[in-house]
Amino acid sequence: MKVKYFAWVRERVGKAEETIEPPASVRTVEELIAWLSAQGEAYAYAFEKPKVIRTAIDHAHVKADAAIAGAREIAFFPPMTGG
Repeated sequence: MKVKYFAWVRERVGKAEETIEPPASVRTVEELIAWLSAQGEAYAYAFEKPKVIRTAIDHAHVKADAAIAGAREIAFFPPMTGG
């Protein structure tokens, strides 16, 4: 699946997007954030406060308990992004 990062999440991760293949045990947004956080210091820093991160799956805003199965694109962004 493609993952996109916006605003300070992108700055902390160090990239705008990437294609990932999380393990089958990662089933929800919350679990994906935890898995990403374990992928290195930059990810841990970007997701250090997971409750403030907003998520969209295939352009629809979702909560942390949303299933990621079948998602083509997941986007992470802070609560306020400017245009």
